[in-house]
Amino acid sequence: MQEAQKLPESKNVLFPGPQSVRREITLKVNGDWRRVSVKAKCTLLELLRQDLGLTGAKCGCNTGDCGACTVLLDGKTINSCLVLAWDAHGREVVTIEGLSNGIELHPLQRAFVELGALQCGFCTPGMVLTSKALLDENPLPSEEEVRDALAGNLCRCTGYQKIIEAVLRVAAENAKAAERAMPAETAETAKTAETAKTAETAKTAETAK
Repeated sequence: MQEAQKLPESKNVLFPGPQSVRREITLKVNGDWRRVSVKAKCTLLELLRQDLGLTGAKCGCNTGDCGACTVLLDGKTINSCLVLAWDAHGREVVTIEGLSNGIELHPLQRAFVELGALQCGFCTPGMVLTSKALLDENPLPSEEEVRDALAGNLCRCTGYQKIIEAVLRVAAENAKAAERAMPAETAETAKTAETAKTAETAKTAETAK
């Protein structure tokens, strides 16, 4: 009788034995530290949805092409269907459930609702989290920069325009809030810099023609 094939040994320090063995990992999810037991091949998406009950991240394609499973890992967007759960060990994960403050929606969530930027809602969590990561890094993006940032998030319901408008509205609101909080002299300097940036962008576009 042929000997049963042995499972390959994992080279990951958390899984030194067979891949079917479960190991405990610790990660921070939406502000709370959680300790969970996972198998070597368990994805972060499976962990969030099946073990932690956080179903905002969706399984759309399972190949990292649609963006429906997008979450933030240490502040950066990732496709959770492509990341193994143990890769999040000791790190911080934010899902769509972690954006709102109780019943108070995050400004991006509110803008998506008020401007009709969602229809079936399947892609919305990924869209919102990608938009948040963009605004955290670039508080006042251009429309082109918003489109580029959302290029990896697919929506089969809309033409994307309302989504772009929602992100730009929040960016404008944040800019106004920041301006109100600035001393008058600093605000004027920032305004001058923004005017110069706009003029330079227009000049570049005209030259390209």
